[in-house]
Amino acid sequence: MDTVKILENLSDMGCDDKQICFMKKMYKEGDTDTLLRDLRKCRCHLMDELHESQKKVDNMIF
Repeated sequence: MDTVKILENLSDMGCDDKQICFMKKMYKEGDTDTLLRDLRKCRCHLMDELHESQKKVDNMIF
């Protein structure tokens, strides 16, 4: 997926308006290092949520 499509779908990824504005600004300024760092942070946060949800599902098995 290219960067423009990623930026278009940030809210679907769970990013808030502040994060979206910041990442779009970094993209426009060409600061890809900061942009990628923040995208990785967002991904890590989503993965943490996924793992927490998985633990809850695992606890439901009886």
